Amino acid sequence: MNESPPLFDPALIRSRIARAREAGYAGFLVERVAEDLEDRLAAVTRSFTLGLDLGTPVPALTERLRASGRVGRMIRLSPTAEPGGSVVGDPELLPFGAGAGFDLAVSALSLQHVNDLPGALLQLRRALKPDGLLLAGLLGGATLTELRQAFLQAESETEGGVSPRVAPFAELRDLGGLLQRAGFALPVVDADTVTVRYGDPFSLMRDLRAMGLANALHDRRRTPLRRATLMRAAAIYAERFSDPDGRLRATFEILWLSGWAPHESQQKPLRPGSAKTRLADALGAAEHRLPVDGETS
Repeated sequence: MNESPPLFDPALIRSRIARAREAGYAGFLVERVAEDLEDRLAAVTRSFTLGLDLGTPVPALTERLRASGRVGRMIRLSPTAEPGGSVVGDPELLPFGAGAGFDLAVSALSLQHVNDLPGALLQLRRALKPDGLLLAGLLGGATLTELRQAFLQAESETEGGVSPRVAPFAELRDLGGLLQRAGFALPVVDADTVTVRYGDPFSLMRDLRAMGLANALHDRRRTPLRRATLMRAAAIYAERFSDPDGRLRATFEILWLSGWAPHESQQKPLRPGSAKTRLADALGAAEHRLPVDGETS
């Protein structure tokens, strides 16, 4: 059987991140996610000996955790070469095997571009020590919904068809199941929405290039974007997604996932039927038995 083509082009993603960093990376979104991740980690009442930063585009997250004193040592898996002794690698092909000794794995805005997310999560779980924690934030399906809608309408009007311009991102409802499939215990997923406002759509597009987030789909259209389509998309964006002051909204949905490598000390769900207290008693309510087939109420 022939394997289906990958959704994303990893080599192109790495080259665009490298180019963005050389030109001056727009780090406001990574900084926001790194700050939120540090706040979430503060709720965990333990320290960590060895942590892994998995593919965050810039070192902001690693630097925060090193400065916090919560992690004894941080190893950074970077998409591009950088000073500071990071390891260059791909989140889908971890250079760390089972028993690598990590008791913490974190990631900010990298896992949304992984072709095989279940496989990457499985590798992560194997690289963690028992009772090690995974905590990651990635872009979700509502990200750039305004830009996606504007381009879909513009291409339909000017070219009589549509092509993928904005990458499809993960959906919240899928992530819990993926964590369980990868063998994580106590999985938790939730979402946060960050709205950024711009003076015009072209400022948003410049920021996306400066974050290495331009279209990196494997099956992207290889011909240049028509000027007529671009200008019509910008006009639609301004018409449909402007605030009363004229500034334009851009949505970034951050999906958060966490899970623990299994350990015997962790809480486990009770067996069905093993409860010793009735729900009606706990709620202080009267219990009413529903009739079974053949009975009348």
